[in-house]
Amino acid sequence: MVHAYQPVHTGPVASRTSFVRISPKRHRRDRPHLVAVLAFDGVVLADLAVPCEVLARVFAKDGHRAYEIRVCAEHTQVASEHASLSVRWRLATLRRAETIIVPGIDDLDRAVSEAVKSELRRAIRRGARVASICTGAFLLGAVGALNGRRATTHWLAAGELARRYPAATVDANVLYVDNGAVLTSAGAAAGVDLCLHLVRQDFGASIAAQAARAAVMPLERAGGQAQFIVYESPAAEGTAMGTVLEWIEHHLTSDLSLAALARRSAMSVRTFCRRFHEQVGTTPAVWIAQARLRRAQKLLETTELSVERIATEAGLGSSTVLRQYFSRRLGTTPRAYRLSFATPRDVVANAPHR
Repeated sequence: MVHAYQPVHTGPVASRTSFVRISPKRHRRDRPHLVAVLAFDGVVLADLAVPCEVLARVFAKDGHRAYEIRVCAEHTQVASEHASLSVRWRLATLRRAETIIVPGIDDLDRAVSEAVKSELRRAIRRGARVASICTGAFLLGAVGALNGRRATTHWLAAGELARRYPAATVDANVLYVDNGAVLTSAGAAAGVDLCLHLVRQDFGASIAAQAARAAVMPLERAGGQAQFIVYESPAAEGTAMGTVLEWIEHHLTSDLSLAALARRSAMSVRTFCRRFHEQVGTTPAVWIAQARLRRAQKLLETTELSVERIATEAGLGSSTVLRQYFSRRLGTTPRAYRLSFATPRDVVANAPHR
């Protein structure tokens, strides 16, 4: 749900965000994970309701609630477009919350109080995980949380987000982006995907599967793509690099040296590198490394191939290199990643499909 702005086209850089995954956080099991859902004047009710409903249905293996949800605001009364809310918890909740979720706002020009922004900055500084739904990304941008990071929001608002916060790399084509401590998602429906992703990070695939069933959400998308990560085609129609990117994605074990790619593009190496950076927003080496990491992640999630075989299939050469990639970029090992994120067989067999 978006209001008060017109559709804006995003630039070529924004159409090619790579999805980054991190290792699951460790949480205390003797109490629920405290989640603060921020409320403010103009809050989009659908966005606010998503984490309250989805996360409240999550139960740990011992049968206790996995999350404690607290809707908090600066004042006891919050005015939305369709209703007024009586909010029980104050902003001090943000000082203890392990995760803070920022719903969308109905008007991008509506001012959010400095008290709200100050508490949000304080929470980010102390290391709380923050996640936005839809236009909640604008509040994260306002407090500097998106600087130097990839982000998404509702596609209608993506161009405006990129204009207001040029230090962020905005992608209008994905359901959500995970930067580790800072996550952003598209509209309210994508907020459900984001919440299930958080559950999987925090408590593993089995608990996430139960939460998805409770929310009546499919675990698998058409084509066998895991709901928890969107493996978008990197090619963008009408761009000079689109064909090259698509070819790389399907030939990760081939010679991907600059010289080879420049020849395939009928350019000099210098021209190829310049145009690649202009249209893709990064260097060929960085993009190829991200593509190989995505391939390895997908194979770990969806197959039982050995780590050595996956390294080969991803074009990384050996399991040693694959482990180095995971350690350096994701802070975990391929084995730990698979244990945490691989979809259980019984879930795949019984998952509803669209």
